[in-house]
Amino acid sequence: MQAITVRDRDAGVGGLSLTDMPYPHAAENDVIVRVHAAGFTPGELDWPGTWSDRAGRDRTPSVPGHELSGVVAELGYGTTGLTVGQRVFGLADWARNGSLAEYAAVEARNLAPLPADVGHTVAAALPISGLTAWQGLFDHGRLTTGQTVLIHGAAGGVGSIAVQLAREAGARVIGTGRAADRDAVLGLGADTFVDLQNDRLEDIGEVDLVFDVLGGDILERSTALVRAGGTLVTIAMPPRIQPENGRAVFFVVEADRVRLADLIQRVRDGRLKPVVGDVPPLSEAPAAFAHKGRRTRGKTIIQIAED
Repeated sequence: MQAITVRDRDAGVGGLSLTDMPYPHAAENDVIVRVHAAGFTPGELDWPGTWSDRAGRDRTPSVPGHELSGVVAELGYGTTGLTVGQRVFGLADWARNGSLAEYAAVEARNLAPLPADVGHTVAAALPISGLTAWQGLFDHGRLTTGQTVLIHGAAGGVGSIAVQLAREAGARVIGTGRAADRDAVLGLGADTFVDLQNDRLEDIGEVDLVFDVLGGDILERSTALVRAGGTLVTIAMPPRIQPENGRAVFFVVEADRVRLADLIQRVRDGRLKPVVGDVPPLSEAPAAFAHKGRRTRGKTIIQIAED
């Protein structure tokens, strides 16, 4: 099969290449998925799991990418709940070969059924972004109706979903981004938009929850905006400063089949619309990785097979 692989950690994005790889082995409770569409996180070349397995052993050449949508091609021993030929989507494991390949071995518990009326490209944009948004807002941020949430990077893959989920939950939503993102973020349901390049962040006032995907200076300046009893949640980096009389939480998204099923139902109902950005073919995935650090609207999805 063809796959994007990395071999040399020091080479960074330049070390990504399209190569031939052996067809994956289906371990116990695994599913082999014929991948139709896949998502990735630009920073994952810095993650330890990209280079070593859970025991810390080198596993290169490795296949990056952790979001996928496709069709079940094979079931491992003991696998239940899914069938060959079934459409599925979900998360590839962090420390195993991932989704930027024609086939991927995935733990069955990390996959959810994909209804026939949702395309693979849309479904592949949902696992990390959707689960991160939900877990950040509700599991860690404890957002409730009537509260105010500040969502940084509101036009991006995670932020755009977070805006929609927070709005539906009855929260007042303040979204941030660049000036060019204003109409898109307001169109997603944000009550207010803040241009981080031209508006003063400090003028926002106090909020119940800050949901940060940017880190750095924006994360630190946002700490002062958290009102007493409020929470700052970030996926960018462990926060160095705690809000006064509040909480600060850094987390890594976890797979959740039940929540994936809930999110895809919201997509079917029209209550949630993942924002898909560029959709290049597998051969152009290395170039897509090279955009790390460039804030883009929506989620870049790699097209591997036709729907």
